[in-house]
Amino acid sequence: MSPNHHLDESTLMSYAAGALPAPLSIVAGAHLELCAHCRRRLGAAEAIGATLLEQTQPSAADEARLAVMREAMLSQLGALVPADRPAEVRSLPPERPQADPDYMPAALHPYFGPSLSRLRWRWIAPGVHCIRAVGMPELIMLKIAPGKSLPLHSHGSSELTQVLRGAYNDALGLFAPGDVADLDQCVEHQPVTAPGAPCICVSALDAPLVFSGWLARKIQRFVKL
Repeated sequence: MSPNHHLDESTLMSYAAGALPAPLSIVAGAHLELCAHCRRRLGAAEAIGATLLEQTQPSAADEARLAVMREAMLSQLGALVPADRPAEVRSLPPERPQADPDYMPAALHPYFGPSLSRLRWRWIAPGVHCIRAVGMPELIMLKIAPGKSLPLHSHGSSELTQVLRGAYNDALGLFAPGDVADLDQCVEHQPVTAPGAPCICVSALDAPLVFSGWLARKIQRFVKL
C-alpha cells in the first residue's frame, strides 16, 4: 500500500513543533505510521525547526524554554515508533494493512483499542456507524456502508480523515487505505463510499461540519458531527 493523499506541509510543521491540536495530532500520527513519504517529510520539517531554533540565538533566560521545545519535538518523533524496536522493522511493511483486516494503527490504540474487530459501533444513520473516543469527542471512528453518499458539506475549521479499510470518492479523488484527507474550511465535498466493503476511517474535527442541506442540518444536532 502506497498512499496517494498526504498531510499538508503546514500540518507536518505543526505536528513537528508539537502545536497540532491533540485530535488532529492523533490522526496525523496514524497516517505517519502508514506513510513512508510523510515520515521523510516530517524528518525534513524537524530539521528545519532545529535550524530555526539554533539561529534564534536565545538569551540565557530562554534556554530552558527552548530545551523543553526541543524535547517536545523529539518526543513527537519518538512516539511514531517505540524506541526499543530494532531499526530494521521501524517502518511497517506496505502490505500489512491490506493483509491484516484487523489492523489498527498504534496511534489509535489508546482511544479505540488494538483491533478493528473489537470495535463496538453505534448506529447514527442508515448505513453509518460511529464510535467517539472516550474523553475526546472530536476524535471519531466511522464505518460507512458501500455505495453510501454522505451529505454535501464543508468544514468549520480543520479536518483530518485517515482511511483504514474500504474507500470513498469525492471531488478530490479516490481515498483508499492509507490515504489521509487534510481539509480546511475552503473545501466543500460529498464523499461517496466505493462498492465492495464498508469504508472505515478515523476523523478529527476542529469544529462541527457545515452541511448545505436543511435536512442534514436538522439531523446534525442528533449525530453531533
